[in-house]
Order: sequence, then C-alpha cells, then structure tokens
Amino acid sequence: MWHIGNIDIPNKIVLAPMAGVSDPVYINLCAQMGAGYAISELISAEALVRENAKTLEMLDGFEKLTIPYAIQLFGASAETLAKAAKIVNQKLPKAIIDLNMGCPVPKVALRAGAGSALLKDPERVREIVSKVSKAVDVPVTVKIRSGWDEKSKNAVLIARICEEAGAKAIAIHGRTRSAGYAGKVDLEIIKEVVGAVHIPVIGNGDITSCFEAKRMLDETGCTAVMIGRGLLGNPWLIKECLAYIENGEIIKKVSFKEKITMLKEQIKELIKLKGEKRALLEIRNHFMYYLRGLPQNKEIKIKVYNAKNKDEVFKILDEYIIFLEKQ
Repeated sequence: MWHIGNIDIPNKIVLAPMAGVSDPVYINLCAQMGAGYAISELISAEALVRENAKTLEMLDGFEKLTIPYAIQLFGASAETLAKAAKIVNQKLPKAIIDLNMGCPVPKVALRAGAGSALLKDPERVREIVSKVSKAVDVPVTVKIRSGWDEKSKNAVLIARICEEAGAKAIAIHGRTRSAGYAGKVDLEIIKEVVGAVHIPVIGNGDITSCFEAKRMLDETGCTAVMIGRGLLGNPWLIKECLAYIENGEIIKKVSFKEKITMLKEQIKELIKLKGEKRALLEIRNHFMYYLRGLPQNKEIKIKVYNAKNKDEVFKILDEYIIFLEKQ
C-alpha cells in the first residue's frame, strides 16, 4: 500500500487516463481486475467552468467507483483550473484532482497552450499547481512528460516545482512531447524524478507485459506503474502484473471466449450509463482491441458497426464465438 496525500492506494497498478476510453465503466472493469488507482480521461477545465452539458456528463458515474480515482483536468489558466477543480470537488468529493501537463495532442498542447505545452513555462506550472491545491480539500497530482523535446528535458525541475507548489504525487511518461509515442520510454528520466522529490512518482510508458511493469519498478524505484494502451482489449494484464510483481507468478492467458464475454459485459454496463445509441458508438474505441489477432475480425467489425441495436450486436458476437470454437 502507498498513499496520495491522505488517500490509501492498495497496490502498484495505476490505470492511465485515455481520451475516449477512461470512463467509469472501463475503470470499474479494470478495478475488477485489481487496479489500485485510476485516472479519468482528460476533461476541459474551460468547458466545465462554462457548464457545458456534455462535459458535465463526463463526471457521471464516478461516484459509484470502489477504488481511489482522480478526475484529470486540462487547461492553461490557473484561475480556470482552480474553478474547475472546485466544481469537481463539489460533485465528486472523493475524487483526487489530477492536472494534465503531458498530453502531446496538438489541439491541446499547441492550440490551447495546455497539456505538455505547460512544460515550457515552469512558473506557470507553479502557479497552476499552487492555486488548484489551495482551491480544493483533496490531494492534487500532476501528469507530465520528460520534457517538450530532446533539447529541453526538464522533468526533474517540473517535478520539484509541482512538489513545492503542493502536488501530492507525480506521474511521468518517459518520453518528450515531440516524441509522441515513438521510440523507447526513457527509464533514466523517471529514475531521476524519483530521486528529486519526496512525493510518490508513478512511472508510465511502454508497459504491455508484467515483465515491463516489474522492470520499470526495479530500475527506476518508482512507487507505482501506470498502464494505458497496453490494457486496451486486455484488462487481464492488470492481474498478470499484480501476480508477477507481488508473487513472481506468471498466470495463464485468457481465452477468446473470455475476451468476447468481457466485451459484451462492457457494452451492457455502458448502455446503463450512457444509453444504447451512445454506448454502441463509444464501444467502437474498444472493439478491435478485444478481437485483435482473431480470424475474420475485420468482417465482424463491419457487421457490428452496421448493427442497429444491442441485440443485433450480441447475436453477431455469439455467432462469432461458435465460429471460433470450430476453428
């Protein structure tokens, strides 16, 4: 167990914030697999303060989660982020506030001057973390990258500023903004951040197996590991990581039937939260990940995308299970 401020986190596996993915249904699914802590997809502080209906809806369902979680906010204005944090704090008093200073997406980092663009302005980072920390009575955390580009790797400086300004934990993706998701994650920069601060550091990047999770923990000394894309279509990776990290055990891979059954369960829960029409659209973010590597998955994808309702989707998936069993 470790701690973010006064909040207990039961294990070392953290669910990364992923746009269009990290909603309460997905987080709850990963909690069932054993995730100890989760962060929502990034939410616009500006839109929250303007009381945008669709943005406010993004907060629905989190109050039912059974594991510690954070709502991740992005923005460039300290005042706006502080106001947005207060809105989240009032609606979800148990939610940690996480500040996104690592998103490399151009519409966030370039046009909005938020996300990883903030790494270029350390004093603005200090102002944001300070004002948000003072605005709420829950822990505030920050997600960063190693720097804007290879010539400006300033994660150590940014991490120290965040700690001084009141942050209770730092998550660092070991790549620069300019690298995006290309190349290998830099474990050394994560290790340097660990050595530079006294708050928990969560390492992030390239974890697609239990071996990579253990390696990051061992080589960097980070408190926990954050897993994102490696979990898409494979939430069982959480169980694998926990078994290997805690007991040195390698557990059996799941069957295709278990994967499709989990996909159906996710659809059912998403319908409860968002309604059938919207759920069937949003599940497309997950669909091909669950069926990755299976025969004729593209044909099944087309059939599902053309299905008019949940019953048609489930019929297609049930018939696909029968087809796979005969292979």
